Amino acid sequence: MAQSTAAPAPITKVAVAPLPLKSIAPWAVFFGVLMLVLLYFVGAEQGATSVLSGEGVHEWVHDARHLLGFPCH
Repeated sequence: MAQSTAAPAPITKVAVAPLPLKSIAPWAVFFGVLMLVLLYFVGAEQGATSVLSGEGVHEWVHDARHLLGFPCH
């Protein structure tokens, strides 16, 4: 078999545009607050700190409580 003697194509580098912090900050704050609200509902939404009455939230997040190590009974 004959080998090709052609030179390989030159490798071009692609420049990645930096993301400005001002465009990321609102989304980071939004998702941070959302995670804190979810953590509250999974970890503390029962008893004296309950925002919603009844056991509905507790039943919906019961398995997540145990998975994350929160005691609930």
